[in-house]
Amino acid sequence: MEPIRIGVIKEGKVPPDFRTPLTPHQCKVLKTIYPKAEVVVQSSPIRTFTDQEYLDHGVEVVDDLSNCDIILGVKEVPIPSLIPNKTFLFFSHTIKKQPYNRELLRALLDQKIRLIDYEVIKDKYRTRLIGFGRYAGIVGCYNGFLTYGLKHGTYSLRPAHECHDRKEVEAELKKVVLPENFRCLVTGFGRVGHGAKEIIDLLPIKEVSPEEYLTQTFNEPVYCQLEAADYYRDANGGFEKATFYANPGDYSSILTKYAVSSDMYIPCHYWDNQAPALLSQADFQAASRLKVVADISCDIAGPIACTIRPSKIGNSMYGWNPNTNEECDMMEANAVAVMAVDNLPCELPKDASEDFGSELLKHVFPKLLGEDPDQIIHRASETTFEGTLNEPFQYLSDYLNGK
Repeated sequence: MEPIRIGVIKEGKVPPDFRTPLTPHQCKVLKTIYPKAEVVVQSSPIRTFTDQEYLDHGVEVVDDLSNCDIILGVKEVPIPSLIPNKTFLFFSHTIKKQPYNRELLRALLDQKIRLIDYEVIKDKYRTRLIGFGRYAGIVGCYNGFLTYGLKHGTYSLRPAHECHDRKEVEAELKKVVLPENFRCLVTGFGRVGHGAKEIIDLLPIKEVSPEEYLTQTFNEPVYCQLEAADYYRDANGGFEKATFYANPGDYSSILTKYAVSSDMYIPCHYWDNQAPALLSQADFQAASRLKVVADISCDIAGPIACTIRPSKIGNSMYGWNPNTNEECDMMEANAVAVMAVDNLPCELPKDASEDFGSELLKHVFPKLLGEDPDQIIHRASETTFEGTLNEPFQYLSDYLNGK
């Protein structure tokens, strides 16, 4: 391998993000695995790991990354911080034609930057290889139980962002006290869903099957985790996975029959905007028992009627009135308490960074710095050094033109 210089950029997005794609120890490991790779870190006053911690691991801290070949970040890199003719890796949030990042994509093309977007780094089976979804699930589920305790006045948990790390979060869970008839519903089995399950399984809650959840009563707290086949049906009352993913608009939701007997709902699913809504305003009116929704998926004005806006770290909850479809005090009797933070992993930046960097070392760097027979890096490269959209992303041409 030819000598290559890799830089970790300081996060510049506002509000600030404290995460990093590589921890100090991981930078050291990367240099050990790839001796010809030099790793430097741009100085940052906010990063969860200090400049000194990188220096203590033998990693050079610099102000300027202009002599790097590959530059790693987490969130969108501000346009003034871009460096022409480099390879950047970060979450660009452009592949769904997000209007607020159109100018960023134009700048990447104008400056002939190759962007490798983390969101589309997938293996040959089209399975995502990297992301912060697991920690979104972990923090979001914790926030859900925090919200439940506040809504019902039964216990109080320390907010995740005030905890030093995940160990402290887990210690807080010992305070959770749930009624004997408590029922929690979860949708989604991906990274987010599995992260949420890690938290639920630390609590005295029994997992039950969808059929048991619908047909039985329990004298202990229970939860049920659903996949799409459990809550979507076609016109004939059936479900066929390939057909659903090809034409989700041909299906309707039956989630209400689970919601009516639930106290808390934790959405962890991926939702296609062509798919039908999951819980409408009328569904919430029917499901009067459901008083807490920890919406980790956080699709605003999307499949779940109560999620009318995102919430923020430090002010993570709001109330929603299912009769008026308006925001209200979450402590009102008929209000649904909504947790809809859209950057949940930021609440545990050290743990989330460690998890993300581990995936980078395992799944991405071997392809980025070595052989890539499945063209994983090529298929994740949204832009090219020629200042053009890469072939898999030609569909973004209209988006760039404002359409």
